[in-house]
Formats: sequence, C-alpha cells, structure tokens
Amino acid sequence: MKTHHYKISVNWTGNIGTGTSGYTAYNRNHLLSAENKTENIKLSSDPAFRGDAKLFNPEELLVASISSCHMLWYLHLCADAGILVVDYKDSPEGFMEEGGTSPGRFVKAILHPSVIIKQGGDLQKAIELHHQANAKCFISNSCNFPIEHQPEIIFEAQ
Repeated sequence: MKTHHYKISVNWTGNIGTGTSGYTAYNRNHLLSAENKTENIKLSSDPAFRGDAKLFNPEELLVASISSCHMLWYLHLCADAGILVVDYKDSPEGFMEEGGTSPGRFVKAILHPSVIIKQGGDLQKAIELHHQANAKCFISNSCNFPIEHQPEIIFEAQ
C-alpha cells in the first residue's frame, strides 16, 4: 500500500483585537498556504456562520475538491479510452443540513459536468466514464454522502 502525505498551513487572521472573547468579537478569516505553492487562499466561514461572503469557505472547498478530483479522473479515463475532450466545465452543488441531533453534515453533492468532445468520439462511453471517474476519485471515496452526476456531453461544432 502506498501512502500519500499532504501538509498545508491554516492560519487564523481574524483576531480584531480581543481574540475570542465572545462569539461576535472576532472574524472568521483565515489563510490557507503550503510550502512551494505560489499563491495563498484567503478563506472565511459561510456567511450563515458570520463569515465573509467574498471569500471561499470550507464547505465550498469540499464541493470544489469533489468536482476537481472527478474532472481529473474523467479526463484520464477519456484519454485512455480515446475520447478527445476539448472542453470541460462543471457547476457543482453541495447540500448541507444542520439541526436536529446533528451539528450539521453534507447530505449530497451533485456535479453538472458540461463536456465537449471531438466529432467521432463515443458519446455513450463518454457518459459512462463519469461513473468510473466517481468510483476512482479519491475524494468521493472519502465522503460519507452520495455524489450524483448530471453530465451534458456534446460534440464539438464543426
């Protein structure tokens, strides 16, 4: 078995003078960074939890991770199958519920990949490869909620 190790740094930047002296006494901003990365990512919490709506939040990053991992596996599988993808976009959605006895959890994610393939490619196979990509995706295999796929695949215009 091969183990991969990922190390990042998360630094809270939201102390506005009194630390966590009260729930409303600090902001939720923080910075994601990693050694040898060219850019840092400014984050906050969801605005529902007193976060900055202009910054990405952890929930959005989870949905983005699912989408990104799926796309990378899908492109790999298409390349192996001889399906030439010329464009790929996704508008993923994540659904989180809170309340009841649970503090909150994701209950599902839906990916909406819009894929353009070269004329002559196997359209049915291109659709089927989304199921294989989901099965191989490291991130989706780590989630305890369903991940649905609603792909749209069309041929490139001549």
